[in-house]
Amino acid sequence: MIKSTVCYLVHDEKWLMLLRNKKQHDLNHGKWIGVGGKLKINETPYECMVREVIEETGYQVQSALYCGIIHFHYEHHEDEEIYVYQTSDYVGTLHECSEGTLAYIPKKDILNLELWEGDRIFLEKMFRNEVPFSIRLYYDENEILIKSEVKEANTNE
Repeated sequence: MIKSTVCYLVHDEKWLMLLRNKKQHDLNHGKWIGVGGKLKINETPYECMVREVIEETGYQVQSALYCGIIHFHYEHHEDEEIYVYQTSDYVGTLHECSEGTLAYIPKKDILNLELWEGDRIFLEKMFRNEVPFSIRLYYDENEILIKSEVKEANTNE
């Protein structure tokens, strides 16, 4: 199972989103997602999130809210666990990302973007501050969401 993180950086009611449009053979190609990536050996989810934000944006996270965990189950891809964070406490200068186009999107417009259907579920929970959460998302062979299970989480990761 792949373990990774995603972080949503917020400034003035706008969320930093990443349009995955630069890598070949990218499962997320054409989708808007948060910034993040895979955990390295002996790295905590929080450490991974901080590292990935620096690598993809140039920003240094000072602190972040743990929002929950998503368990992705796929027909044709390895399952993945993603630890979800949100922050408005970061410093630095935004730089270009090698994985796609970064843009600050008004919160009210995010659900109109080309998103994974499962992302809509946890983003709506984040918008309503219903955290932490634990969500299982099941996708078929065509990457269509066929089932979701949403629970409140009682742990801090």
